[in-house]
Amino acid sequence: MNDPHSDSQYDLPDSYRPAANPPPEKKGLLRKLGPLGLLLIFLFSKLKYLAVLLQIGKFKTFITMLISIWAYAMFWGWPFAAGFVALLFIHEMGHVAALRMLGIKATAPMFIPFMGAFIGMKQMPDNAFSEAVMAYGGPLLGTLGAIGCALIGLLSGNPFWYALAMSGFLLNLFNLLPISPLDGGRIIGVISPKLWIVGLVGAVGLFYLTWSPIIALVIIMGSLQIYSSSKRPAAERARYYAVSRGKRIGMGLAFLALLAVTSVGMLAMQIPLDHFQQHGMTAPEPLENPESQIHIRRL
Repeated sequence: MNDPHSDSQYDLPDSYRPAANPPPEKKGLLRKLGPLGLLLIFLFSKLKYLAVLLQIGKFKTFITMLISIWAYAMFWGWPFAAGFVALLFIHEMGHVAALRMLGIKATAPMFIPFMGAFIGMKQMPDNAFSEAVMAYGGPLLGTLGAIGCALIGLLSGNPFWYALAMSGFLLNLFNLLPISPLDGGRIIGVISPKLWIVGLVGAVGLFYLTWSPIIALVIIMGSLQIYSSSKRPAAERARYYAVSRGKRIGMGLAFLALLAVTSVGMLAMQIPLDHFQQHGMTAPEPLENPESQIHIRRL
């Protein structure tokens, strides 16, 4: 039953009674800021478009390239930093070209300062030989880029290009270390995954000489790769590494040839650089700036 004297019957007329002094309207923070608030609204509304742009691979590549150039420039100067990042880009595009040849889609390169660059594969290669071809494309094109820098140095006589070429040869030589996940480990994997253990021992020795955190990271990742590979079913490993003897020999010879070119190229670049240092010759602009001098021993 409804109570005839309920509170709602007495309160209902009051709900229509206008207030004598309505409370002042509260102003939001942006309205208090006035034109500045409108500007903030405009900027925040545009951030979503920036987020969309960052999701596009080319913009990610461009932005991470700029960040890497800025980071390297703090140590080597802007000209050398830009050249070094360009060599990294050429190396990664070698992987992309090899993957396209194999019919595998790849993402645009991404750069991480002091760690290098990487690409992503839309799918894994079908067998160890395809993986080796993909891995070989990076140091192959990267070495050609270093040779191009050496030729420019030979024609111009500018030690800047010799130093850049030497860094390119060193970069690709390091990537040829026979330990996965470096390119060299993926290449020699087609010969025998057991060679990864040899590469791991060599990396440990190199770490003892340099105490490089990058080499330490390579050792950790290489150890995990060896462990995960040993856990794969025997039938799956046999299928993946079922490669003809001719392809194994051919990839092995190609690996040794590229290893020789990068090693000889790096040593050859030291000759003109030592010549410039012994004769007290300085490089022309922009290397006369002390902030942009090339310190080969630090590469």
